[in-house]
Amino acid sequence: MYKTRGLNIAHRGARSLAPENTLAAARTALEIGADMWETDVGVTRDEVLILFHNDSLIHTTDARSLFPDRAPWIFTRFDYAEIRKLDAGSWFVQTDPFGQLDSGTVSAEQSAAYRGERIPSLEEALLLTRDAGWRINIELKQLPPPLEKYPVVERVLAQIDRLGIGPEVFLLSSFNLDWLKQIRSFRPDIELQAVVGFSETEPIQWEPLEFETYNARHTMV
Repeated sequence: MYKTRGLNIAHRGARSLAPENTLAAARTALEIGADMWETDVGVTRDEVLILFHNDSLIHTTDARSLFPDRAPWIFTRFDYAEIRKLDAGSWFVQTDPFGQLDSGTVSAEQSAAYRGERIPSLEEALLLTRDAGWRINIELKQLPPPLEKYPVVERVLAQIDRLGIGPEVFLLSSFNLDWLKQIRSFRPDIELQAVVGFSETEPIQWEPLEFETYNARHTMV
């Protein structure tokens, strides 16, 4: 009989223990033994690739108070220098989104260190992962205006190649299956994962099964 083991993939880093999509979340995931970590790629107005999930900065940074006249605070409308001024850690301490501070799982000393945590660049994330001998799942997402036509696939691959990051360090995932097909056509060495189940109500459309791995919304499986 064969025994199989599931992979422990830290979604947006160890986001219940540290602010999501930060280097702190990545390091925490590594410390607790995650097999790899997953993150989301965004891009700034001056075309620097960063890690961020939501379109608006206000949920996980102090963008509203630091830039009060820039509503709705979409990250594609900020330069990288402005992004780096934001505090992407204090919200986690203030809201304790998973109750881990209240339970004592995250210590007061640890939570204090999260204040002032910055939004990292994709380059920082890749170098951290490579230097740790670890793996990263990079989710390619549709970007909000005014950069909805930005060539995110090409630019992500260009940065990976510029840093000399090998395919053993990373894999690429996306809801956009056309992007994955494009990558497969000219970079068959890269591991790809199709993300499915965007809708919380519509059945998942599995066919045709073109990819080796599918990441599905767990409530729809």
